[in-house]
Amino acid sequence: MIKRFTLGNGIRVVCEHMEQIRSVVIGVWVGAGARHERSEHFGVSHFIEHLLFKGTERRTARQIAEEIDYIGGHINAFTAKDCTCYYTKTLDAHIHTGIDILSDIIRNSKLSEADVGLERNVILEEINMYEDSPDELVHELLAEEVWKSCALGNPILGRPETIARIDGDVMRRYMSGAYVPDRIVISVAGKFDEARLLEMLEGAFGGIACDGVACDGAGTNVSTGAVSYNTGTCLRVKDTEQIHLCIGFDGIELGNDDNYALHLVNFIFGGGMSSVLFQKIREELGLVYSIYSYISAYRGAGLYTIYAGMHLEQAGHVYGMIFDELEAFKKSGMTAELLDRAKEQFKGSFLMGLESVNARMSSLGKSELLLGYIHTPEEIVNKIEGVTLDGAYGVMSRVFDFNKLSLSAVGRIDGRLEEAFQYRGN
Repeated sequence: MIKRFTLGNGIRVVCEHMEQIRSVVIGVWVGAGARHERSEHFGVSHFIEHLLFKGTERRTARQIAEEIDYIGGHINAFTAKDCTCYYTKTLDAHIHTGIDILSDIIRNSKLSEADVGLERNVILEEINMYEDSPDELVHELLAEEVWKSCALGNPILGRPETIARIDGDVMRRYMSGAYVPDRIVISVAGKFDEARLLEMLEGAFGGIACDGVACDGAGTNVSTGAVSYNTGTCLRVKDTEQIHLCIGFDGIELGNDDNYALHLVNFIFGGGMSSVLFQKIREELGLVYSIYSYISAYRGAGLYTIYAGMHLEQAGHVYGMIFDELEAFKKSGMTAELLDRAKEQFKGSFLMGLESVNARMSSLGKSELLLGYIHTPEEIVNKIEGVTLDGAYGVMSRVFDFNKLSLSAVGRIDGRLEEAFQYRGN
């Protein structure tokens, strides 16, 4: 059973007890991600994520690592467009250690200039590594292109020139407005004693104060600015063996029930090895090494992306074939039989995924932070079962709009390929 509580200072807690296992995962979710940053400080959310592991008033960076390692636990964090999450996984007997370390790094990190300088170099290398990974870079370029006029297009890692401007004072000012109770959710999944859990969380996080200014209007309604989808093309010339291509369409925002129909459409069209794209272009014709599609959903915005990686000589042909398959699928590609198959695929993937304690924690925290409500697994399955064939075609008609197509590509792009990429369907 999923339960919700509120600490004395307003921090929301969502938890799910799982008696049959011995581990517990605790996640601290903060409504501070790439889309909340000022242009001069792109990357500050991610930079802070790194710095919080570099030492506190009570622990050095090494002590943080050793303390969690010595109990066989795990600690990590990630930064996304909408949020940052810090989490630990331990045995239930060591839940107090996980809570104490998370509280310590979030409340007491030093953010020393020496550590900032060292970690700045690490992040710059991370940016360089990303630039050297064209199969990952192409996705980020698409997001920057379609949301270039709003904060959602901000690069999560930042840019070298913005990372150079971020110091400890910048981080403290940012955290004073973002790491506040109204923008924090703690999610817990696994084995724990409920009364003891709340007592520990109150003691560890209850002292985080809201200054009355930073928290004004926060919570689930944290302002993220207006979102505007743009059509466009971003081509990055690199000396690579493959062309890496992303085709994007204006998707469906987080929390909109139409996403359930879109997920089913995606399962059939490009979401797996049995999908139309994989079977036709990869298996039957052998034109690509990798091809797939996926859904990204954010508050106020969404993106549907098709990715393909292939040799330069095949790129124009593959690009045209993707359009052919899209057009055919929009007209008559989804049948009642395929829809039923997609429902079973979704249910199997979704329900088996919930056997992971990490997945349970993540689902609880993200839903509470970004939406302010949590659907039970049964409610989600019912929504999937309720998708009709007409509903699936309606979503396809809305999303697969060739007038709203955007494109990014990385590789040895020449004039001939640039011309091929001008095609936008019949």
